[in-house]
Amino acid sequence: MGTHCVNLHAELCRRQGANLENVIMPPTTPYAGKFSSCVPYSSNANHQQPTSPYRSSTVPKPARENIYSGAYSVGENPYDIPQPHSGAYRSASVSSVNVREHHYTSCALSENPYSSPQPHSPRQHSTSCPGRAHRHTSGSSGSSSDQSCRNNNNVAAAKARLYGHGVTTSYGEMCYHDNSLVSASLEALIQHLVPTVDYYPDRSYVFTFLLSSRLFLPPYELMTRVCHLCVEQQRSGDALLDKIRFREVAPKLVQLLTEWTETFPYDFRDERMMRCLKDMTHHVARGDEYSWRAMQQMTQRLIKRLSALGQYEEAVAALNAAAMERPASLKSKQASAQRSDVLSLCDDPFVLAQQLTHIELDRLSFIGPEEFIQTFAMKDPLENHKGFFRKRKTSNLEAYVSWFNRLSYLVATEICMPMKKKHRARIIEFFIDVAQECFNIGNFNSLMAIITGMNMSPVARLKKTWNKVNTDKFEILEHQMDPSSNFSNYRTALRGANQRSETAHSSQEKIVIPFFSLLIKDIYFLNEGCASRLPNGHINFEKLWELAKQVSEFLVWRQVVCPFDRDRRILQYLVTTPIFTEDELHLASYESEGPENNMEKDSRRSLRSSLLHRENRT
Repeated sequence: MGTHCVNLHAELCRRQGANLENVIMPPTTPYAGKFSSCVPYSSNANHQQPTSPYRSSTVPKPARENIYSGAYSVGENPYDIPQPHSGAYRSASVSSVNVREHHYTSCALSENPYSSPQPHSPRQHSTSCPGRAHRHTSGSSGSSSDQSCRNNNNVAAAKARLYGHGVTTSYGEMCYHDNSLVSASLEALIQHLVPTVDYYPDRSYVFTFLLSSRLFLPPYELMTRVCHLCVEQQRSGDALLDKIRFREVAPKLVQLLTEWTETFPYDFRDERMMRCLKDMTHHVARGDEYSWRAMQQMTQRLIKRLSALGQYEEAVAALNAAAMERPASLKSKQASAQRSDVLSLCDDPFVLAQQLTHIELDRLSFIGPEEFIQTFAMKDPLENHKGFFRKRKTSNLEAYVSWFNRLSYLVATEICMPMKKKHRARIIEFFIDVAQECFNIGNFNSLMAIITGMNMSPVARLKKTWNKVNTDKFEILEHQMDPSSNFSNYRTALRGANQRSETAHSSQEKIVIPFFSLLIKDIYFLNEGCASRLPNGHINFEKLWELAKQVSEFLVWRQVVCPFDRDRRILQYLVTTPIFTEDELHLASYESEGPENNMEKDSRRSLRSSLLHRENRT
């Protein structure tokens, strides 16, 4: 039996080698060769979080100057952008420590790996390679494949007009422009994902298709089809030969499933996904013991990740409930005296900015990359089925957006709460310093939330309070987050933060927390502005490349571990202290500085009546 097994294996290898000689494989991605192949499943002992498959492997070019080379100063131009004001900053309550303060400057950016993808030579694969649209499969003939190629070549001229100058070629149902995959049928893309004995898809392709395939079919259906194809293409009618062939492809199948479970673990909250994974584990166990053990380890890591996610969601729900249990009462001198404010808890803006960064990175780390795409994905008619994994598919993304809103309202509440004008001015100046420290850290989301809270109408109308505040620094920060020209100033600062992160010498310099609502907006308009399917029914893969590029940056940002010490009291205060609703903010503002006209008087009267009625009802 052993001799017969060896002979069959040798014959299989000989046939595959013979077929390999006359086959030319089309390129897979515009980035093939720029990224090292995925680490085999057997070497995932460290269980590190996945890095972006789009991350350039080359060392980025150094900046023209150190972007943190000087202290933040209003008297000079810290952003290489014309500023509206300059002058000395005076604060009655907060002293800045210059050694902590840095700034971003315009710097030479590292080469963008997407701007001009380098073409590469077509690779050699066997006829069983899933990348070949004209592969030999059971029930298909060479004539049908040739006919498919001729049909695609008939529209080559039209595609050249669509994609501009360059070489446009078609391989069956897959279209390439300058060696970059630009469109294909859904069936061809699924087949392209399936590994074989001598083929494994590029890591960038795996990430891109797993990310955006949910626009066309639910993940459980994709996984079912991929696993079925991987098994069926090894069938030859000979049970012994089938076992040998599957044993050879099993490690690559496990590698693909490992990438899936580590990069998109939340897909497996669906019971159907877990059931399919369990079935494949049993199938692998019949052919390869080592792959079976790897599947077991992979499943254990997946369950651990999903358990951590469940604990996180329960903790967030508990914190939100705690904040709602003690609703902020209507403002009065007695209530104000009893309620502690942020300055009584922390009077160092740098420390508060650090704690805000902790919250931001904690919540970022639990957002799945697929949640950005899931918001646009077609609704699964069976997604309401009951089960243990029944959860909203964008809940963590929505929770992060809710945190931004809470921080904005917390800032406004802290400013409108004090009865004394001098105290309100101190809190405004304190939050300006906190916003500056967030900018220095690279925490743009908290920065924008603070600016948003300070620009809310109940705060903005406190003219007497603002007259006591030196606003030079605040105006500079506002200028950085100015929405004009599609947030061009902010995008320049974000590029500077990315450059610093790529050349970082400390964990603090790696921190990049984007203005999250704008990131969502960019992805939304990218999805809405480009058709997902072309007139010929093919999937527009160029759009999928761009979506993956946007989301892959997020993967790099979210994996940074916050280097600052945690202050439990401050963290607890930030996430649970009661905040005013919009109506309560307006009423608190009117009680701080009285109405200036009849419209504001009517508004205050109406708010008092409605809020008192609401309190009596509850």
